[in-house]
Amino acid sequence: MTAADTLARTIWGEARGEGKPGMEDVACCIMNRVAKPRWWGSTVEEVCLKPWQFSCWNANDPNLPKLKSVTVADPVFAQAVAIAEKAVAGTLPDRTQGATHYYDRRMPRVPPWAVGKTPCFTEGHHLFFNDIS
Repeated sequence: MTAADTLARTIWGEARGEGKPGMEDVACCIMNRVAKPRWWGSTVEEVCLKPWQFSCWNANDPNLPKLKSVTVADPVFAQAVAIAEKAVAGTLPDRTQGATHYYDRRMPRVPPWAVGKTPCFTEGHHLFFNDIS
């Protein structure tokens, strides 16, 4: 897999129900991590595939087989590919204010890392954070 393909699959797996803006925001969050290498890695592949960071890649995620087999025949995945290519090329504007973390507000509880933190950006069901160390 290339960086753009890995990113596109992560975007599709994490935000395909959030529309183009939501998919772009997830792409930016990932690229912000790449730009700030830490324990999560320093490449698109390392960041996306870091265990337990993006649930779509978790071995127990029921959508993982779909994620691995989706093609551009799926119009939402085709859109994710276009977004990923822009992100990897550095031409995707970042509306997330440098966010490196996000979560879906529909989760049954707030993730421990987000407790007491204020989102810097909100899009659809996702809350984005740029103050997580």
